[in-house]
Amino acid sequence: MSRPLTIGVIADTHGLLREEAIAALRSCDRLIHAGDIGKPEILTTLAALAPLDVIRGNNDETLPWAADLPDVLDLELEGVRIHLLHDRKQLAFDPAARGVKVVIAGHSHKPLIETRNAVLYLNPGSAGPRRFSLPISVAYLRLDDGRAEAELVTLG
Repeated sequence: MSRPLTIGVIADTHGLLREEAIAALRSCDRLIHAGDIGKPEILTTLAALAPLDVIRGNNDETLPWAADLPDVLDLELEGVRIHLLHDRKQLAFDPAARGVKVVIAGHSHKPLIETRNAVLYLNPGSAGPRRFSLPISVAYLRLDDGRAEAELVTLG
């Protein structure tokens, strides 16, 4: 029996990659950054830890170095279809109807794990500068034989 694929999910760093976030993601098999990166060095650091998939967020749109990053991304890993976008409110299709099992979005800075219509919605929260009283967090997405489960990790 193989072990699950562990994907570290981070979003809304806004130019700040905390040591606690790096430590939390270090053991992951793969990483996803769900936008509002802020600085290209963040992607360089994350890519040194594990293979990295990334989308740009609304705050990245005017940054020249982020021009070639996609706004949305579809992945299929371990038999699980995953759709990435920065702002869940911009999801323009029914994920279940397209066979998507996981939707990952950031933007709100509010950590969330929610299942609706057999689709797992994951927002890792913000790992960057604190906003209001929201926690600093990342998430783990574990994929195993077509199944997905998520866990939020509060960093501060």
